[in-house]
Amino acid sequence: MKRTTIHISAALALLLGLAACTQDEAGFLPEGAEGTPIVFTATGLNPDATATAGTRATVDGDWEGVQSVAVLMDGTVKAYDVTPSTSDNTGATLTSTDPHYWTNHDNITVTAWWPYTAGETTPPAVKVAADQSARKDFEGSDLIVAEEQTVSYGNPTLRFTHGTARVTVVLTDYTEEQMFVRLTGLSTENGNPAVIAPYDKGGDTYTALVAPQTVATGTAFITCKFTNGKVFVYKMKNDTDWQAGEEYTYTVSLAAAKDPGYTVSEDGKTYTVYTADGLLAWNKAVQNDLTLNCTLTADITLTGEWTPIGTDYKNSYTGTFDGGNHTISGLTVKGSDENAGLFGYIGKDGGTVKNVVLENVQITSDYQYGYVGGVAGYSRGNIENCSVSGSVSSRCTAGGVVGQQFGGSITLCGSSATVKGTGEVGGVAGKTDNSATLTACYATGNVTFERASTINTFAGGVVGSNGTGSILTACYATVNVTGTGTGTGSCYVGGVTGDNASGTLTACYHATGTVSGPDGATGGVTGRNYTSLGAPVITACYWGDNGQEQGIGYNQAGTIGGTEQVTDGNWQNAANAMNAALNAESWRYTFEPGNSLPLLVQNP
Repeated sequence: MKRTTIHISAALALLLGLAACTQDEAGFLPEGAEGTPIVFTATGLNPDATATAGTRATVDGDWEGVQSVAVLMDGTVKAYDVTPSTSDNTGATLTSTDPHYWTNHDNITVTAWWPYTAGETTPPAVKVAADQSARKDFEGSDLIVAEEQTVSYGNPTLRFTHGTARVTVVLTDYTEEQMFVRLTGLSTENGNPAVIAPYDKGGDTYTALVAPQTVATGTAFITCKFTNGKVFVYKMKNDTDWQAGEEYTYTVSLAAAKDPGYTVSEDGKTYTVYTADGLLAWNKAVQNDLTLNCTLTADITLTGEWTPIGTDYKNSYTGTFDGGNHTISGLTVKGSDENAGLFGYIGKDGGTVKNVVLENVQITSDYQYGYVGGVAGYSRGNIENCSVSGSVSSRCTAGGVVGQQFGGSITLCGSSATVKGTGEVGGVAGKTDNSATLTACYATGNVTFERASTINTFAGGVVGSNGTGSILTACYATVNVTGTGTGTGSCYVGGVTGDNASGTLTACYHATGTVSGPDGATGGVTGRNYTSLGAPVITACYWGDNGQEQGIGYNQAGTIGGTEQVTDGNWQNAANAMNAALNAESWRYTFEPGNSLPLLVQNP
């Protein structure tokens, strides 16, 4: 009986043991109401023997400063605290007061990241700080992620990798007192900054965290500025991919550095230029962003051909170019541009060019219907206080300052350039239209035209054709206006304008030089006064001994027109009329010693 009892007990124990084994193998974990809390081990950020050269740890190689991470499992995100678990802080243990749980022995899929913002359900895109000069902002720009990793019950380890790349700059061989170092020309995808102020680690070493990106050959990606005013820019020699988790170190010798000739404002919108290389750099940049401003702080001499800025109505320049009253010499444009000049096309929405002297320009286009001018081929914006010398030539419309001014304004501008064309040709502008205004402008360079086979030709000392609603006020010319050609089109030639088609001329004059054409209508002031979309108006305009006996060659507008020839060399009436028309305190027409013609001067 006793033996039997022992046998039964043993059997019962065996049976219970088998039952327990079966239950465990089934994966059910009875501990706690929800299962066993998951405690993770974090690794992966510290370099090891198998890591790619340049792979880096969290900012400076450890988990110090990382207080918590987000852990995503089964669609739920929970915050886990970070406790460095090794003496050098290269590993960490992740625990939580509200953890995820093991409910069986099956593998699980986990995603974790830092930094974590409450409410996030997935890792954010990389977005670094623009100013990383403070250590906290440098460190806070990092992003570390363990992406969809399979974790086993016996080994709950998450291997983190970096979402950012680290760029380190080491400066050598310089004596100037440094002002700042910047990483520039960076990708702005996902709202990342184009310019980053790096963290100064000391020892002329600067480091920054950046979003992974491709840096193209020629990109100016390091800029160093010194208190003596010099700025050094370093360009990428080859296309380079800055990859997540990698570090890239650039040792920069300032002994071999080249001054780029420009600086860029913090917002990247304004270039301050003081050399030809700087102006060419702006020219390259503005082709991709036609709103970039430019200010000159020195005279500049260009060599080689220039690429006009703005090509057409849809791609027009809408920034501000301020020459600072400096000179650009040697501007050369050749080829088949539809709109050619320093600018191809200036837009009406803010496009402004001012305070620049263009000296010895050579601008030409063989485009059949091209617009060519010293400052701009075509302008809908504003041009102020600019002057041009050299030569301007077009197969169609040409002007010393602008080929066509459509709306907008030209003020206090002059040209001594020789101008040649076949359509509308003028000393200042080839054509003005759509209520454009020219105020206090002048031309002293000869205007020539060759009549095309069938189209009409308009040539004037100031403007070739002054169109609908456009106004010329207090402008003058001292040029020869001459034409040749045996085509069938009509020629209209005048000392001030070839044509005044529903426009207004007020207090303008042509003083010296001849005015002539192969045939057609020629006048001392305008070749034709024409009604198209409104009555033209001419008031107090004068001409001298330019070979014409009448002020208006063909007055289609009837009796409308006020012109007067000066035969006695006394231009006082013209000066009075111009000053009355200007009605401004800062500028006036006056007679300087030894000069019988009124000239525009600034009031003291």
